[in-house]
Amino acid sequence: MTLPDILFEDDHLVAFDKPAGMPVVPSGHRARGGSLIEMARERYGRQLAAVHLMDEGASGVVLFARTKPALDFLSGQFQSKTIECAYLALVALVPAGGARAAMRDGAGRLPAEFSVDLPLGRDRDTPGRLRVARGRAGSPAETRVRVLEPFERFAWVECRPLGGRAHQARAHLAACAAPVVNDGLYGDAPVPLLLSELKRRYKAGREPERPLVSRLALHAASVSFIHPAGRERLGVTAPLPDDLGVALKYLRKFGRGGRAV
Repeated sequence: MTLPDILFEDDHLVAFDKPAGMPVVPSGHRARGGSLIEMARERYGRQLAAVHLMDEGASGVVLFARTKPALDFLSGQFQSKTIECAYLALVALVPAGGARAAMRDGAGRLPAEFSVDLPLGRDRDTPGRLRVARGRAGSPAETRVRVLEPFERFAWVECRPLGGRAHQARAHLAACAAPVVNDGLYGDAPVPLLLSELKRRYKAGREPERPLVSRLALHAASVSFIHPAGRERLGVTAPLPDDLGVALKYLRKFGRGGRAV
């Protein structure tokens, strides 16, 4: 694997456009040298440090500090919740009951804008997973969601988690019965996006049909923060990957109308 595109770089920090499938830090099932930080340190040195992490299956902006003062300054902004991160996600609208159904309108769709304010804690039964917690078992967490484009069984949304907790947006979306497409960790039964389920009279070939999106449909579109040296607000954005763009094209053409579940 090669070092991904650089979105911003100066003497204090560097931001990469991480592709889906590349881990930010080394993971147990990957060969040594396959993570973003390992490759980036070959160019920038061992002092380079990740300011925040991102799921291996997701894509988008990942920020690294090139100096210890820059790392401390940027980490402090995450702790104070002044860094603004915007994620784009394709979510599947799955059957909702009980409290989760309260997030839907009469047609079963999500409201145009809403906020998920549910405490999150570690799931003791599934390592690496968060769960909605009660009382002191969880930490306060809020994610603001805006529906950019509604479809029949899916929705294209923007999520802005307040704070930098890993998996927060994924856990909150799943709590609304709208898990990210291909989210095997938070979706009870991951819903694939298949062209045959969108397009009438679709003719499948001899080979099994492949989903329009084969990875976690989550993209870190932008990060906005106060620069550690200039003290001005800086925004870094990452373009939409081709696979998500193609999926949206087919959803816009064939996926509108009807009732959601």
